[in-house]
Amino acid sequence: MASNGNGHTLGQGAMPPLSLSILGVEPLDEFIRDVADFIHHQISTRPHELGGNVEVEARIGIIKDRGTGARLQLPVRTETILEPNALDIRFESNMSPKQHQHYNKLLNTLKTMPSAAHPGSTLAYQHLHLIDTFYQSDGGGHGDKVRVTRDERTSEVRECVRKIRLADINIYSPKRPADWRVSVNLEVPVPPPLGQSTHSRKKDRMQYSHEEFVIDLTQVTSSSGMNSKQEVLHELELELARPEYLLATAAQRGDPAASEQERGAFDELIRAFVNNARILVRNADGGWQ
Repeated sequence: MASNGNGHTLGQGAMPPLSLSILGVEPLDEFIRDVADFIHHQISTRPHELGGNVEVEARIGIIKDRGTGARLQLPVRTETILEPNALDIRFESNMSPKQHQHYNKLLNTLKTMPSAAHPGSTLAYQHLHLIDTFYQSDGGGHGDKVRVTRDERTSEVRECVRKIRLADINIYSPKRPADWRVSVNLEVPVPPPLGQSTHSRKKDRMQYSHEEFVIDLTQVTSSSGMNSKQEVLHELELELARPEYLLATAAQRGDPAASEQERGAFDELIRAFVNNARILVRNADGGWQ
């Protein structure tokens, strides 16, 4: 009988457990590390003087070639992070109503079926009806819009922020019907603005919460004025639920004074974030738009 080199004789039965590698450890996933490095860099270099909360989100959509208007085609076989500003592309997060319905059904099923690995970890759910109103900002170059979010039914102001885009990276998924984008933003609370709004949008949102993440499936109806044509979009996004926990883990990443678990908490958080984004992309139905 043959040997596997570890002194184990290979018979006709089951193969003995294999080592993770010749060093006994699993090599770090470069894809996840690159996403983690990108997010960590944006957190570390953000304009601290503005305060506010760091928002990290992944949007599901498709990457389009600006020249042809068609979905991007690259000579790669697997999921790929694109170098920012290297290609003339745009990212579109709008999906078809059919795709929206597909995700709604999928997420509702998950809501009622706990994971076999974590039976106590279920999806919480709430249905939100919100109205966003946008105003010009005097932010001095740090973003140009203030967003006031109200509950459509009670008119209660839920949020009044200036959203500042820090950076994005696009992920091309040639074997899937959809791609995705990771964005890091800063949301700075501001006083309610005065003057005339520039435009508004109505959001019919189904929100699913799971551990450290929130999944928003939203129908957005936008309008720029009384006589303007309304535009209806359907969007899916994944967001880190607790900005304060994100910042706390980012601060301890690589800190020699922190425990090994604390030093690795940020990368573990981003690993789960990437995995959830991948699950959403890989469960996309055919015919994105």
